[in-house]
Amino acid sequence: MGKKRGAPPEVNAGSMADIAFLLLIFFLVTTTIGVDQGINRLLPRYEENPPVPPINERNILTVLVNKDNQLLVEEKLVDLKDLRQTAIDFLENNGKGACTYCNGKRDPNSSDGPDDAVISLNNDGQTTYETYIAVQNELVAAYNFLRDRECKMRYGMTFTEMEYIYNDPASKATEGLVEDLEPKVKKIQELFPMRLSEAEPKK
Repeated sequence: MGKKRGAPPEVNAGSMADIAFLLLIFFLVTTTIGVDQGINRLLPRYEENPPVPPINERNILTVLVNKDNQLLVEEKLVDLKDLRQTAIDFLENNGKGACTYCNGKRDPNSSDGPDDAVISLNNDGQTTYETYIAVQNELVAAYNFLRDRECKMRYGMTFTEMEYIYNDPASKATEGLVEDLEPKVKKIQELFPMRLSEAEPKK
């Protein structure tokens, strides 16, 4: 007669919880979570009756994107590729002649200067997201172009480069670097303030 087969050996599962916990910690530490990049805008604080500053119509550049994704600037049809230069010409028009660093044409029907110029952007509720972002990029690029040009003339580097170094956490480790760049960054921002107004989309 053969030997009776005994019960199968028990598996010690006592350490399984420890292994699972260690794997969980490992994946939590090593996994990177992607963050979607958005449009950096600082929204104003809510005021029940906000003061309305007096703005001359010539100091407002009206940009409209309709439901057919057509771009209208001052109610005239404009190609997207021409929007950046249109905005640049408007921002540094220098109608008053007080801007010593502007290269504008001093058109009496356009803005008085960078401090007065406002770009008003409005889009239709059916405007595609791609078109909206493309228009935003061109308008911001107009400001960046003027800031880069002025910063290059004054400080030997573009504003884009300076702002990147200024905001880089590694720069804080270099003694005095951030303190040296801060007044320069603020100066360029004051010379060409980004006054981009976005109205609520039309439905």
